[in-house]
Amino acid sequence: MRTDLLHPLFVVALLWGWAVPALSQPAASDAWTRRKCDLYGAAWQAVLGGYDMTGIRTGFVEKHQSFIDLGCPEDMRVCAATPEEIRLADVMTILSMNEGMASTFVPFGCPDRERDRP
Repeated sequence: MRTDLLHPLFVVALLWGWAVPALSQPAASDAWTRRKCDLYGAAWQAVLGGYDMTGIRTGFVEKHQSFIDLGCPEDMRVCAATPEEIRLADVMTILSMNEGMASTFVPFGCPDRERDRP
């Protein structure tokens, strides 16, 4: 056996051993993403059933519902502009974190406002 090939083959085998489990992770990740969105949607429905929506714009509610209906896409942002919307966004963030989601899961952000900052 040639010893000059042994080392590169060992490295390839080692890397393959790490790569195969990593390749199977997206399916688990996708399932968790769907589960998070389902949990988040259920929390949103509960909030809609009992939260005082005074000061919450219709556009905010519609955009937020669209986020859920589209499967909670990472790149979608919903801008909470009024103090009441900010409080509601805080409630949804806390509810999502209580379910084990990171605070980065929620769609709240104002891209135009963030882009305009100095």
